[in-house]
Amino acid sequence: MDVLSETIAAIRTGDPTSGLFVRHAPWGRAYPVVPGTGFHVVLHGSCWLIPPAGDPIDLRAGDVVLMPHGADHVLVDSLDTAVTEQAHPGEPREIPGPGIRSELMCGAYELGRRRSHPMLEELPDFIHLPAHPSRHAALRGVLDLLAAEIAEPRAGTDAAIATLLETLVLFALRAWFEDQAPTSTGWAAAFTDPAVTAVLRAIHAAPERAWTVPELGAIAGVSRATLGRRFAATVGEPPLSYLTRWRMLTAARLLRDTDTPLASVAHKVGYQSEFAFAKAFKREYGLAPGRYRHHEDDSAAVAV
Repeated sequence: MDVLSETIAAIRTGDPTSGLFVRHAPWGRAYPVVPGTGFHVVLHGSCWLIPPAGDPIDLRAGDVVLMPHGADHVLVDSLDTAVTEQAHPGEPREIPGPGIRSELMCGAYELGRRRSHPMLEELPDFIHLPAHPSRHAALRGVLDLLAAEIAEPRAGTDAAIATLLETLVLFALRAWFEDQAPTSTGWAAAFTDPAVTAVLRAIHAAPERAWTVPELGAIAGVSRATLGRRFAATVGEPPLSYLTRWRMLTAARLLRDTDTPLASVAHKVGYQSEFAFAKAFKREYGLAPGRYRHHEDDSAAVAV
């Protein structure tokens, strides 16, 4: 069971949105807060990302920046350039000018409003992954394929770009977690701790099972006390608390994306009765499972 892939799939809804933007210096573009995870890929040229707080980030061709919480920010060709654009649906994809040309792919991944996960919550507002030929080869490969599809659209390009964008967020997060590994804490440390990883995989693979701490400790190969300490230090909560969280996330995904009957959803996430499941689900999401399934405003649509 791939914990990172499963986690992203559980909180994602719909397909990623994206757009190709070509700007000629001077240019400055403001991006408002979005209810999802935003991203920028610099395909050609360079620019600066100015966050609400902190130092500006110098972006070069091949760089990727991920905004896990959809934070507002500004992109400019130069720190001396004023902001003259506001990101909005339907805006021109290319704005001519006398200066240097920059080409960016900008977009966002839709997230369920009521679904969250501690892995995503602990990520910084801006994840900058500079282009480097000797690092993160898989991520570089995805970027090369994206650039090729954008430069020469052919039959199947729309589907290819959608698939590559799905892969982009996973590879970007994997690259960031790998970069954090030498001094890792939190979830970055969880992915490098074999005992914690083993328990996470077991829970993700079988959320319906009535797990006990001794059983999970046996899988991890450590004592109950050691597992509890290491799991809480990295994941942020005890193993059985995380089990409940994952059950609810899995149930929300099944309710949103499938027609599985409520009783079957309950059994798939470890509840013997539909009533007990409904009570636990409403406590977590504030809606009964049936109402959640048909609630039209759960996903956060993002325009670019």
